[in-house]
Amino acid sequence: MQPLSPAFIDQLRFNEAGLIPAIAQDWLDGAVLMVAWMNREAIECTLRTGEVHYWSRSRQELWHKGATSGHTQTMRDLRYDCDADVLLITIEQTGDVACHTGARSCFYEGGDQRTPGGNEAPPPPADACTELFRVIEGRREHPEEGSYTNKLLEGGDNRILKKIGEESAEFVMACKDDNADEIAGEAADILFHMQVALTHHGVSWRKVQEVLAARRGAPRRH
Repeated sequence: MQPLSPAFIDQLRFNEAGLIPAIAQDWLDGAVLMVAWMNREAIECTLRTGEVHYWSRSRQELWHKGATSGHTQTMRDLRYDCDADVLLITIEQTGDVACHTGARSCFYEGGDQRTPGGNEAPPPPADACTELFRVIEGRREHPEEGSYTNKLLEGGDNRILKKIGEESAEFVMACKDDNADEIAGEAADILFHMQVALTHHGVSWRKVQEVLAARRGAPRRH
């Protein structure tokens, strides 16, 4: 991200208590991890240190997220909305735990009864590729009769890699035909079968995202 000037804070619309809500979003899969409050001092500390600071309304003091638990948040990007009264902080969460219950995200509730959260809490909604990978992993852990995914996993590399080869060839032909819908469909097929292969080999989708993110800004290939 580009360095932010002090004028950035001057654009913000704080409430009557001098606070502004801040949404913390995972830098890789876009999942919303938590919402807290910031004041001018918290924003200044965040910009200066690179680690996210909030304002604790209950304790009425500056709150360095993770200073006690070790679950700090490294700021990757900071933006405000069209009304300049809400912040969006893209973060790298240390330990993959943002919630005080031990859950990855504070947004794990979806039923009519509250739960204790913790590391068994459901993951927050994320991008489509991450959600697809979760489904594939779920099939591995809990096989379903008649599942195509389970059929692939049971067949191992021989079946999975054969399908990747077939789908790759079909993708190439779709590109040759210059048909946008077919290209998108064949690309989706490759991605699905690739994720099945990753699951079969115990490689997480997040690992792939991390590799892609690390390549941003890397020296150009010749």
